[in-house]
Amino acid sequence: MNGKVPIVWVLADERAGNRSQGFGVAEALGFPFVTKEIRYGRFGEWPNVLLGASFFGLTDASRRDLTPPWPDIAIGAGRRVAPVARRIKRLAESRTFIVQIMNPGWFDVREIDLVAVPHHDRAKPGGNILAVTGAPHQVRAETLGSAADDWRGRLAHLPKPWIAVLVGGSAKGRALDGALIADLAGRLDAFAGRCGGSLLVTSSRRTEPAAMDALLAQLTAPLFAHRWDKGGENPYLGFLALADAVVVTGDSMSMCSEACASGAPVYIFARDEFVTPKYARFHRELYDLGLARPLSDAASAGRGGQARLNAADAIAAEIRIRLGLTAAGKPS
Repeated sequence: MNGKVPIVWVLADERAGNRSQGFGVAEALGFPFVTKEIRYGRFGEWPNVLLGASFFGLTDASRRDLTPPWPDIAIGAGRRVAPVARRIKRLAESRTFIVQIMNPGWFDVREIDLVAVPHHDRAKPGGNILAVTGAPHQVRAETLGSAADDWRGRLAHLPKPWIAVLVGGSAKGRALDGALIADLAGRLDAFAGRCGGSLLVTSSRRTEPAAMDALLAQLTAPLFAHRWDKGGENPYLGFLALADAVVVTGDSMSMCSEACASGAPVYIFARDEFVTPKYARFHRELYDLGLARPLSDAASAGRGGQARLNAADAIAAEIRIRLGLTAAGKPS
């Protein structure tokens, strides 16, 4: 890098999960970064093989924001941002190191400098492919510390231990409803009852309102509930920071990964009929690494020595190695 502080762009489209992954890697890298808002126009859904290395799928406003000086590092997540990153690299005459989180497809991979994919996608590591555990994210110790200060007093009336419950939703044709909701509610009540604690329940943007209605109607343990569909201040980070245990539904790789950064024991609710084989492989990886366990009658609460997971650290470390940067985020 010739001793200079690199220019870093995060190519952030409208998908919250993609944004969090890109920002997580940029934050772990340790340099100031610029957010480039990526918005797709009428051709944004075209296959990457047709878009090639281009800004063709973008709105006029997004195109106008992508101008020199070109970055030294561009970070993006999700298939649709790959043509944009490739176009930036070409306009920069290959001087931009582009980082792609999640596999964009064979057509784009060849031109990308570093592609970070989860182990459970069964990508063959090597060359420009880096296999990681879970999804990169922004849940870091300093973030959790601030959230804990914000929420501790508001939850003080609830008996401890506190069990955070992160509720996702139906995915890939597998519904979170009916018997699954009843089973989850029963397991949560039993968990809280065994330890004399409370449930800190929050839904996500993918949680169907009817599913949350059914879950809350069946819970009898002391609880604090937040519904994403109702708006208001989101306690998600506060729950992760303060929980003595975390229960997460297994439909979201991001939520499972973030739960495993909390420092509390993590339990995944993932009945076979609810999760895809790919996600089951991800859960097994977390279990084998001691980062999580299936939700069962043996679930217990209590912090102490739990490992924390963030794939952003592994991706940032690989970027530093390939560009000759020190771990402190400065040129070597």
